[in-house]
Order: sequence, then structure tokens, then C-alpha cells
Amino acid sequence: MARQYEDSTVKTRRQQEDQRRMAFRRAIEDRCEQRQLLQDTTDYPELQLVTHWQAPVAAQRSAQPGR
Repeated sequence: MARQYEDSTVKTRRQQEDQRRMAFRRAIEDRCEQRQLLQDTTDYPELQLVTHWQAPVAAQRSAQPGR
């Protein structure tokens, strides 16, 4: 019985670690995409206004649980 409990605990802990790792990875990818977009639009000042409007939406999306 104790063995089953230990296996379950290890599995749960690994799942939680995987979730944290994936959230961190998504945050890094979002940041890289934002930087690339900013770099691509630097030559076009009229597009930077659009970028600033989109940034809060991306931040809200990454803050939502379950993503």
C-alpha cells in the first residue's frame, strides 16, 4: 500500500513540475515573439501603435490558468 502511495506522489510531483516547465517555456516563447515583432515593426512607426495594443492581450492570455 505504501508503495502505491509513493508512486502516486512521485507521479503527481512530476506532473506539477512538467506544468511549471511548460508555463515557463510558453512565457519565454511569448517574450521572444514580442521582441521579434517589435524588432520587425521598428521601421514602421504606424505599426507600433498596434503592437502596444496587442501586448496586454498577450499578457492576459499567458496569465490565464489552464494554458
